[in-house]
Amino acid sequence: MSTPAPGQDEPIDPALAEAVESAFDGAELDESGAVEAAPAADGDESTDGEAPVDPLAAAQAEAAQLTDDLARARADLYNLQQEYQGFVRRSREAAAGHRETGRASVVEALIPVLDEIALADQHGDLTGPFATTAAKLESILGEKFGLVRFGEVGDVFDPTLHEALMATESDEVSEPTVAMVLQPGYRLGDKVVRAARVQVTNPA
Repeated sequence: MSTPAPGQDEPIDPALAEAVESAFDGAELDESGAVEAAPAADGDESTDGEAPVDPLAAAQAEAAQLTDDLARARADLYNLQQEYQGFVRRSREAAAGHRETGRASVVEALIPVLDEIALADQHGDLTGPFATTAAKLESILGEKFGLVRFGEVGDVFDPTLHEALMATESDEVSEPTVAMVLQPGYRLGDKVVRAARVQVTNPA
C-alpha cells in the first residue's frame, strides 16, 4: 500500500466517518456552512414551557405577604388590648357599684335606729351613755360611709329630696316651703337613700 503524497487526502476510516456524521445529526448549518450552536439551557426558561421564575419578584412577593401578615397580627394584638382594657374598666366600675350598693344597704338597715335616735333627741331623752353611743354611731356613718342627714324647716320643697306627707297654705310663703320635718332624709354622696318626710306650706 502506497503512502499518500503530501497535500493529498488520506483515506478516511469508514467507522470514523460514521461516528462524525452521527455526532452532527440534527445540527443546522448557517449560510457559511458552519454548525449553529444549540441553545444553551441558562435557567431563563423552564423545560416544560412555563414562564421563567424571577427570583427578585418572588422575594418581593414574599416580603409583601410577610408585611401583610405582620399588619394583621398587630391589628389582632391591638383589638385584644382594647378588649382587655374594656374588661378591666368594666370590672372596676362593677366593683365600685357593688361597694356603693353594699354601703347603701348598711345605711338603709340602720335608718330605723337613726330615726329612734332623732326622736329621742327631740324629746330630750338622748342623755348619758346612750347619747355617747348614738353620737359615735352617727360619726362613723358620716366619716366612713359618707352619710349625710338633710331636711330642715324653711327649706324650699324639692320633690327629689322631700316627700310631702301633709300640706297647708299660707300668705307668708312665695313658694312651697318645708314647714315641719317628720323624718329627716339621708343620702350617700349624690344618692338619696331616703327622702325627708315633711309637711309643706304652699303659697295661698
